[in-house]
Amino acid sequence: MQMQIQKLHQLRRQRLQSNSTRHMIISDIVELDKKRNKVFIDGEFAFVLYKGELRTYSIKPGNELSDAVYQEIIGVVLSKRAKLRAMNLLQKKDYTERQLRDKLAEGLYPDELIDEAIDYVKSYKYLDDERFARDYITYHMSLRSRNRIIQDLSNKGIDKELISSIIDELYCDEDSDVELDQISKLLAKKHYDDSMDFKDKQKIMAFLLRKGYSMSNIKHAMDNCSPDIP
Repeated sequence: MQMQIQKLHQLRRQRLQSNSTRHMIISDIVELDKKRNKVFIDGEFAFVLYKGELRTYSIKPGNELSDAVYQEIIGVVLSKRAKLRAMNLLQKKDYTERQLRDKLAEGLYPDELIDEAIDYVKSYKYLDDERFARDYITYHMSLRSRNRIIQDLSNKGIDKELISSIIDELYCDEDSDVELDQISKLLAKKHYDDSMDFKDKQKIMAFLLRKGYSMSNIKHAMDNCSPDIP
């Protein structure tokens, strides 16, 4: 969907460059919610505006839209709005770049304005994937398996090489003992003991594997597990 919108905006920019005096026709206006409307130009989705902005720019189905007004809406009104939206999102919680792009795309901002907004917040260091990954790993490394953390960050759009670099920096050989301790505590919660039948043991192993622990650490913890684990 977003790729289609991007192509439409690229085609429109090309048309504007080839004929700077061309006027576009507002083909439809569709209510998005009580405050906002989707505007269609020449039969294609163009952008989202507030109802007051529709009145300001005399945007009604059948009306013409000049190139100058179109450029003002895209380059001034929506450009500023996308940047403010990005800032407001980051004030509430930390995002990775991909997460923030996805949130802005949900607001139906054109891709070029999403790029501008991302560059803007990056310039003020409000958006930093390395900082996000470092903080995430530091907070979760005593609670989750290394593989689970890597998968979590990858799912959030963090570059795999960046994840690997920070993992190598923050983890040390002793952290294998941390994972064994985590597994042992989970085994205790599951009331594991060596007298369990094979089927129950397999269920517990599958549970631990889903949490990202390695088979070697799981087996090691099980072999050294006793019913009175604290």
